[in-house]
Amino acid sequence: MALNDKGNPDQTGDGPGAEPDVRMSAPLVIMTTCPDSESADRLSRGLVEGRLAACVNLLPEVASVYRWQGAIEHSRETLLFIKTTRGRYAAVEAFIRAGHPYELPEVIAVPIERGSAAYIFWLEHMVGDAQ
Repeated sequence: MALNDKGNPDQTGDGPGAEPDVRMSAPLVIMTTCPDSESADRLSRGLVEGRLAACVNLLPEVASVYRWQGAIEHSRETLLFIKTTRGRYAAVEAFIRAGHPYELPEVIAVPIERGSAAYIFWLEHMVGDAQ
């Protein structure tokens, strides 16, 4: 995606406000949970500093219910929403697995089907996946 004469990302499609074609960059939101704010902060900072993620949102005090080792568990966790691209997925997963306190951390990716062209452009540039 190129910049227009005002320094903003060009829109794909016809005319002003056209939907960007985010399939080219394949942006993702990857989710993981952490048992405490310290591990969540450490992972999120490392992901952004390492240019594996453009942005990480931390949602503290998420209630989780799951089965682990034969028992139903209830816990409070911090949920991370990691904005990155498909090209960075493997590195993000490896980073999470290497630095996560859980034996089996949740790592789930969801494609971003639509988004503002300017935000997707920024995301690509922050992780070094610009086309």
